[in-house]
Amino acid sequence: MTSTTEISDRLSKCFSSVIHDVMRDDGFKNFVLNPNIKPNKEKHKIAGQIFTIEGESNTSFSHHETLLAWTGLLSQAPSDKVLICQPNDNNIALMGELSAETLQKKNIRGYIADGGCRDLEFINKINFPVWSKFYTPKDVVAYWKPTKFEETIKIGDVEIHNGDYVMADIDGVVIIPQDKVIDILEKSEKLINTESQVRKAIREGMDPQEAYIKYSVF
Repeated sequence: MTSTTEISDRLSKCFSSVIHDVMRDDGFKNFVLNPNIKPNKEKHKIAGQIFTIEGESNTSFSHHETLLAWTGLLSQAPSDKVLICQPNDNNIALMGELSAETLQKKNIRGYIADGGCRDLEFINKINFPVWSKFYTPKDVVAYWKPTKFEETIKIGDVEIHNGDYVMADIDGVVIIPQDKVIDILEKSEKLINTESQVRKAIREGMDPQEAYIKYSVF
């Protein structure tokens, strides 16, 4: 049986565009996150099994209440996962310096938020992969807290189940159903090999249409 770590490591050698093409051809819909969710470094690439988080904002939350809940999130986050957060808020940072340091030490593969990030200079310095929509100095204190873990969340039109897989790079973020991940991974690896053959043929002078007809991809 293939372990989650092996699946994650193999996915990290793929590309979001290739996985997209495989899933598109297999009839999947609504599995690519909004393109405004971007990596903090262009070279970053993450893949792994998803741990889902959802939260809410409320100005009646106390300083202590929000930080207790946030540090609880950091304590609960399991190693070797990719954390994906639906904050239901577009005003604050959902990742910062100390949190990134903590998650990196726990061997979290990366963090994706449908929201903001801060302390970018430090996060980039320690090279922790974060995908977010914007940067802001505003944080969660006395305003936001996580309320649900390991439950189904939705980002845009994409439904994300805890335990699904994600592959993210500079092109974007694709969500892969847990029960289909092996099939999609194997097809993606095969497509990468075929595309390498097409690339070689083009470099050696083959006409692009001839290459498409021969290999059925382009």
